[in-house]
Amino acid sequence: MALRFLVVEGNTRGAREAHKAAYGRMLSESYADVIQGSAKGAICDIAFPADEGANLPDAAGLESYDGIVLTGSHLSIYDRTPEITRQIDLMRAIYASRTPAFGSCWGLQVAAVAADGDVQRNPLGREVGFARRLRRTEEGRGHPMLEGRPEVYDAPAIHLDMVTVLPKDATIVATNPVSAVQAAEFRQDGGTFWGVQYHPEFSLTELAVILRLRTELMIREGFCRAPEEVHAYADDLTMLDREPSRFDLAWRHGVDSEVLDTARRTREIRNFIEHRVKVEKSVRGRE
Repeated sequence: MALRFLVVEGNTRGAREAHKAAYGRMLSESYADVIQGSAKGAICDIAFPADEGANLPDAAGLESYDGIVLTGSHLSIYDRTPEITRQIDLMRAIYASRTPAFGSCWGLQVAAVAADGDVQRNPLGREVGFARRLRRTEEGRGHPMLEGRPEVYDAPAIHLDMVTVLPKDATIVATNPVSAVQAAEFRQDGGTFWGVQYHPEFSLTELAVILRLRTELMIREGFCRAPEEVHAYADDLTMLDREPSRFDLAWRHGVDSEVLDTARRTREIRNFIEHRVKVEKSVRGRE
């Protein structure tokens, strides 16, 4: 029987439409593509909790899924607007459903706050392009979420906010000099969440699109001096996605197979499916 996933899009309608216009798919749609590439035949439904009046699953509906995934978002969780509080409430319901859950970036932050943790702006500033020198913690060395990852690795990333207070029942499994919580497991109300602050789901082409959409931000925050520099960087990423064997570009941007190889880049999502979703489905099937 095919695995059933709920992909929870963190963006508001305007941000979703802008991303789709630039990339051809919403964040949730491209995330669903990654899931279906990792679990053949998987069925993915998409939810938009940022929208007022969105048709969201009830408790029984959440329990009916084999796995739930939360995407990134342009929102900042400490703003606590209705678009945000609806997502926190949904995450609390996901914990209570005990359905295996995973999230990237915003997803990690929502899961932390829903379990009484906290998220604030990173005083070191934005981590953009790639999260560098991600390192397993002692607890992370044996954690199945990072199975197959080397001790130190890089991953696509773009975020300003970070988890500053952990939930009471939490384990950090990866960290780096920019954000202490780069990968973690949270446990709340009988449910377990795995998440990362970076974006294993992003292709380099999607990352390039996101950077182009944030050209003014990239210049304002000092990452580039002119729009041409932003677009040149994005062009290189897009070319690397098309031709991962371009050693010159890989050398120029300091990336290796952990970023360039799709199976390695999406490792955490694939591990979530293998070690959480399939295992839980098997257990449920025996009950």
